[in-house]
Amino acid sequence: MPNHLADAISPYLRSHADNPVHWFGWGEEAFAAARRRDVPVLVSIGYSTCHWCHVMARESFSDPAVAEYLNAHFVSIKVDREEHPDVDASYLAAASAFVEGLGWPLNVFVTPDGQAFHAGTYFPPVAVAGHPAFREVLTAVTDAWLTRRAEVTAGASRVAELLADSARQLAAGGGAAGTAQPGSAALDQAVAELVGYEDARFGGFGGSPKFPVAPALSFLLGHGELGHGDVPGDGPALALRTLKVMGASPLRDAIEGGFFRYAVNRNWSDPHYERMLYDNAQLLSLYTRAWMLTGQSWARTVAEEIAGFLCTVLQLPGGGFASAQDSESTVDGQRVEGSYYALEPGERARQTPPALDEKVLTGWNGLAIQALARAGFAFDRPELIAAARRAADSLREQHERADGTLVRASVNGRTSTAKATLEDYGMYSRGLLELALVTGDATYATRARHLLDSTLSGTEDTPVFRPPYGADPVLSGQGLVSTIDPSEGAYPSGLSATADAALLLHRLTGDDRYRRAARAGLSLVATLAPARPLAYGAALRLFDELNAPIEQLIIVSPDRISGNASQPITLNDLARRHPAGVVASVSETQARAFAVAGFDLFAGRAAPTGQPTAYLCRDFVCQLPVTDPARLPPVDATAVLLAEIAAEIAAEIAGEIAVEAQHSDRPHTH
Repeated sequence: MPNHLADAISPYLRSHADNPVHWFGWGEEAFAAARRRDVPVLVSIGYSTCHWCHVMARESFSDPAVAEYLNAHFVSIKVDREEHPDVDASYLAAASAFVEGLGWPLNVFVTPDGQAFHAGTYFPPVAVAGHPAFREVLTAVTDAWLTRRAEVTAGASRVAELLADSARQLAAGGGAAGTAQPGSAALDQAVAELVGYEDARFGGFGGSPKFPVAPALSFLLGHGELGHGDVPGDGPALALRTLKVMGASPLRDAIEGGFFRYAVNRNWSDPHYERMLYDNAQLLSLYTRAWMLTGQSWARTVAEEIAGFLCTVLQLPGGGFASAQDSESTVDGQRVEGSYYALEPGERARQTPPALDEKVLTGWNGLAIQALARAGFAFDRPELIAAARRAADSLREQHERADGTLVRASVNGRTSTAKATLEDYGMYSRGLLELALVTGDATYATRARHLLDSTLSGTEDTPVFRPPYGADPVLSGQGLVSTIDPSEGAYPSGLSATADAALLLHRLTGDDRYRRAARAGLSLVATLAPARPLAYGAALRLFDELNAPIEQLIIVSPDRISGNASQPITLNDLARRHPAGVVASVSETQARAFAVAGFDLFAGRAAPTGQPTAYLCRDFVCQLPVTDPARLPPVDATAVLLAEIAAEIAAEIAGEIAVEAQHSDRPHTH
């Protein structure tokens, strides 16, 4: 029986195509083969830039003796967790019954019906302290399957039943009966818990390893901003401290600007060197927001360097963004993790950079589109907005099907058969909406609304999110998956991402159906999220937004601006750092196009005097339009901030910024 991976879309699967293991890709064919042979299944899950996945591939899956044993006693399935996140989530949940501290590679032993009965992560070729050799594990699993079958299958069935019960209980918590939202007191307590997790010496949370935890930082950065916490040391202060420390730490590549996935040590040293699209996109959004709130030069420096990494390293010739850059590279003929990043710029130029995982994922690209669009507007960097447009236009051609559904992943124009998830619909829709606001192109917003509408089901009173395709058919047939997975990790869950897009659509259209859908969806984690703030930062940020007034700022410029409109500080200058939840800058023609398309926030917005005109609104009730930047009303507690913005912009234009302000907050590079 041959290895089946040579024609796989996933670069990770293709990297195993030469293994002597008779790998299958994910699908029913493998389980049917296991039933015919009456053998267990090894489901081995990883991703292309995972260091320990590479190590296990070299040590075990390339070993002819290990492969011979696997081929004789198992059916082996190799899964790219990024291509099939639902498969990964289901088996992670099952594996947690057998082992703690899960990660990748994830190796799960299951029955031919897909029920897990043993699991582990990296298994070494030779036993080391606390870790049995892989061959020993395989032998023990085979012995249990042959001699204690009833015990094995009974235990596997019990795990499957517990997971199914958990999914049913989670689903029962949503809808009309579960719409209670955590109030400000519960969210304040979540912030206090995160403050308690802070590493007072080295920054970040906990000991080691250290992760960026971007969703939690996003919640913290917005909590005080929305007026819920004014005590020194609360959410925004903690977020800013953490961002500043991370930006000056070994977790960031000071030469190319991107952040690595995590650091092994408490002081942020010894990173694991893969650079993920989702980490860097979220961190770009965070550092951009930090600059908007504080004007600190270190935040802008880090943000612009992340943007540079995204555009020069991860963006592919076709416009989409690669999923990640590998942790390993070959330097002077030797393949070592991280060795490329230890080189100085001139030395790097003489080496081949670490390989990219050129898999274009719809959802992760949505995160990058959103981050680059907003950063391009905030920093007046049109080339960043252009990069976001290239990605969005590329995905329209290759990832938006004629029937309105999405492709999950593609590589060099070949599309994966993996089903798109809520993550894809939510993140991509949110990115398109952000792009619409900064470009004034209503077609992006219309596409986003169409995609989000395709995920809405339920009743008019209680709309709920469901992926249009439904769940993975193999998992569904095995009873192993819930149609909604609310768990969050290093980036928002599909549920949170879709709720985020829905809330922004509500703010643009006034259609309360979107707000109700967001509330109903988030109610699934209304109790869980405040109790586990480090793990549910994206949901907590959305609960904060649901508790806050809607604030919108629209700048409308005439299609032709008269020649006497020359002000040292323009309305757009102020809009770049305005804290309103929705900030858009459009021409009169673009405003009319938004209004005609059903985005009611833009209805009646014009520039009647021939000058750029600002409309500042709260809950869709707008103050009188203004053309003089000095008369743009701030939003409540932001009056002082806006005054500082105006003073800083004026000083920059006049060239009067002091040297201290330019350099004192710049992060130390390494």
